[in-house]
Amino acid sequence: MGTKKVALVTGASKGVGKGAAEGLAEAGYKVYFTGRSSSKDNPPKPLTIEATAQSVDKFGGEGIPILLDHNDDKQVQKLVDRIQMEDGRLDVLVNNVYQIPNPPAMGKGFWEHPISVWDDQCGVGLRGYYVMSALAAPLMVKQSSGLIVNISSRGGREYVFSASYGAGKAGVDRMAQDMALELEPHNVAALSLSPSKVKTEFILDMVAQGKMKIDPDEAQSVRFTGRVIAAIASSADVMNLSGGIYTVSGLAARLGVEDPEPGANF
Repeated sequence: MGTKKVALVTGASKGVGKGAAEGLAEAGYKVYFTGRSSSKDNPPKPLTIEATAQSVDKFGGEGIPILLDHNDDKQVQKLVDRIQMEDGRLDVLVNNVYQIPNPPAMGKGFWEHPISVWDDQCGVGLRGYYVMSALAAPLMVKQSSGLIVNISSRGGREYVFSASYGAGKAGVDRMAQDMALELEPHNVAALSLSPSKVKTEFILDMVAQGKMKIDPDEAQSVRFTGRVIAAIASSADVMNLSGGIYTVSGLAARLGVEDPEPGANF
């Protein structure tokens, strides 16, 4: 078993999850990350876990891609068992896995969306966070250190997209607060972190279709989130940050982190 710090990022074949893996890679982490899109798919998809692995390696980390369905608890347990066997430690868990309904749940009343949008946004997106945290936390408790980051959004605090989306994100925030209370005696931190105006593939597509607007001067790169997470994990103030609900930009200013790709590139 090595001494390199180990991170696990869920839902990292694209978007903020990929950026989180890249930012941790810059800090030298071995990064396990999950996704459901593989270059082995038929037909192949443009955004895959293998592509993320190449990016993580490029940024100085060690990428370990895991093809995984977070609806299957046994697969999640198998991943945790692998990390325990191969590394014997877990320093950072980033909960980011999320299933965007198809079509996206927005622009209608909640009664006009199919009931399945709840399972997409509060099943994978909320339950998946809980299961991953519950199965991974024992590794951190055993070593008396670690950080759990729940990726959220302003939808947990104000209306964004739909009622089901808001319920999921509010749950993500509250979960982080309550987990922090239960983890504090073990010197393990948990917090909720919200990127904003991020240049994810989904957001850029919405902008291109005219369904969403984003201020070019305020657009954040996905890797900015990863850099902030790495800074939180290495901060002497990490336990004081535990239990909070933060924005990426707010903690970046507090911790002195800069966006590697500020502004628009679209």
